[in-house]
Amino acid sequence: MKKKAENRILRLVIVTGIASVASQLLIIREFLSRFQGNEFVIALIIFSWLVLGGTGTWAARAFGRGFLAPCLERLSLLSMLLAALSPLTLLAARVLRDIIFLPGSAAGFYATSGYIFGIAAPYCLLLGFLLPYSLFCLRVLQPGFPGTRVYIADNIGDAAGGAFFSFLLVFIATPLQSLFIVNSVLLAAAYFLLPPERRLRVQIFLPAAIVLAVLATALFMEEPSLKRPAGRLVHYEESRYGRVEIFKYEGQHTLFIDGRPVFSDQNVIQAEEIVHYPLAQLESVENVLLISAEGKMMRELKKYNPESVDYVEIDPAVTRTLFNYGMLEQIPVLNVIHRDARLFLNSTAKTYDAVIVNLPEPETFQINRFFTKSFFRLTKQHLTEKGIFCFHTRAAGNYISEPQQRKLSILYKTASCFFSDILMLPGERLYFLCADFEIDAGIPALLSDKNINTQYIQGYFPGNITPDRIDWLKNQLISDVAANTDFSPRLVGIMFSQWFAEFDSTPVLFLGILALGLITYLARSRGEEFVLFTTGAMTMGSEILVIFAFQVFFGYIYFEIGLIVTVFLAGLLPGAFIGERCRNLGRRLFLITDALLILSVTAFIAALYFAGNILPEFVFLVFGGIVSVACGIQFPVALHLGGPENPAAVRAFSADLIGAAVGTLVVSVVLMPYAGLLWTAGALAAMKTISLSYVFLGYE
Repeated sequence: MKKKAENRILRLVIVTGIASVASQLLIIREFLSRFQGNEFVIALIIFSWLVLGGTGTWAARAFGRGFLAPCLERLSLLSMLLAALSPLTLLAARVLRDIIFLPGSAAGFYATSGYIFGIAAPYCLLLGFLLPYSLFCLRVLQPGFPGTRVYIADNIGDAAGGAFFSFLLVFIATPLQSLFIVNSVLLAAAYFLLPPERRLRVQIFLPAAIVLAVLATALFMEEPSLKRPAGRLVHYEESRYGRVEIFKYEGQHTLFIDGRPVFSDQNVIQAEEIVHYPLAQLESVENVLLISAEGKMMRELKKYNPESVDYVEIDPAVTRTLFNYGMLEQIPVLNVIHRDARLFLNSTAKTYDAVIVNLPEPETFQINRFFTKSFFRLTKQHLTEKGIFCFHTRAAGNYISEPQQRKLSILYKTASCFFSDILMLPGERLYFLCADFEIDAGIPALLSDKNINTQYIQGYFPGNITPDRIDWLKNQLISDVAANTDFSPRLVGIMFSQWFAEFDSTPVLFLGILALGLITYLARSRGEEFVLFTTGAMTMGSEILVIFAFQVFFGYIYFEIGLIVTVFLAGLLPGAFIGERCRNLGRRLFLITDALLILSVTAFIAALYFAGNILPEFVFLVFGGIVSVACGIQFPVALHLGGPENPAAVRAFSADLIGAAVGTLVVSVVLMPYAGLLWTAGALAAMKTISLSYVFLGYE
């Protein structure tokens, strides 16, 4: 009987891992769509998730007795509650955004952090509590039950959950349907945890029925919960790359991607600006490359009678939706290409008279790739001798803040590395026109010579864009700035600073509190806990490092990034098996694995620096696998050194989670945007060198 009960508990741990990882990915995506998220928001979400999970794990040490003393019935009920909290958390993240904050408004760093913490707290605290609590229940049945077996079961569930979501659920189900599937399995595992004679008790059967009703009811809330205060939802689709929505308001259709309005069918001004500012400079237009588009663009492009227009948009769901709703005109010379734009340019020999980039602000590492020296060089190689390159950023207005001033200066500096003449035109957006010939700012006169009529430019351009405004903009540029590169994404750091400047706040308070809490925690930690802390930070830091590096060289390819996440989860499992078999080596195994981690990240840095453009994809996966296996080895050793007592296991689980949280935040928010890719990898290696030295010198 005891053996069957142990197996049921371990099975519940595995199912909990599957459900929690799928829930985590979906809830993270929901927060991103509600906050038009970038990597900083991603970092806040993962940081909050890990800190709250670590807090829940730590709480198991204090509350895993008394009325919450370990027993199967309580474990069953708590697991059922976790299943119910999953869809409720997603719905809360989706619905409360426009209730707590002004609809359509941006939210500052501290408001965003508070919202994420508050919404995620119930689910994450309970999830963190359940893992050690499951171990406590096992140790009631069998005193001294090895914590490594629970850790291995959790790793199996996490890896299976990541793979199940990334390669199946995201293609066949909506978010709430996905949560119904995984949490129904969790509910069943929790209900059948108990022997048959105890399942029909009202205190077990009734909660199970209520949770099932919650999961079923949530299925009908998918589209109603997506409604916004203004506009009617006319299209909703979950693609491989994000959420695609179209809202109709007063006859105007607006496309939202992950909560961000990116396309309107009535945006005549921006369509005229982005087409005519560059194309008016050309004597003839034959081939045009569009990287993303704007409503009414095709109508304006037709006025130049081009021979071909290549329109690159990575997500087929976006172009399909735009054409189906008449938001984008299908012209005869249009060729739609569903690929990452950088990968497309790397694979084609075609040259263009104009390359027009219509992308959002470089707030993310993904978008930053299109504002770096590497991309500008690539664009220059695909322009004809008299070709022109156009991109835009947020309008400057009559006042430029210090972060915005640096952003414009970095963009100008980066473009000037490849183009002899650069003209900045302040319209609805701030447009950069780049070419190797003298660019003429007299756009209306150029259009008149070509007999091209426009609604906005010919009537309003002369009054809005004067020579004085153009000169004033150029005089705001700072000369001593460095260019933006793939390895040093300076624009991402600038956008982060600009986020704080917009709300007249600073991250110093947040980082100060974090540093104080971290110092207090580490000062009270045992030696093996410190090693696990650095290992957790190394694992998450390396995962973010690999995902970013992969995006730089290969673009946003959903399958491969999903595979990277799964590799980092799956590698922990064989590592845990190895660590359990070799745990008697003790600190020597810490030394070996720390040395392996340092060598691995150093080799990865060198490979990126010397051969980044030719590295095959599997190299990124191999590095992730090595890091994951090495980190997995250390956990059983730490449990062995800590002793068989429950508090020691709780400290080990907490150290791993807290380290992962710190690694996520520091790498995403501090190191990546301000130090760049190579220095981030160097910092991870340095952190593990400290851990290695600590173990080598012998900790107490």
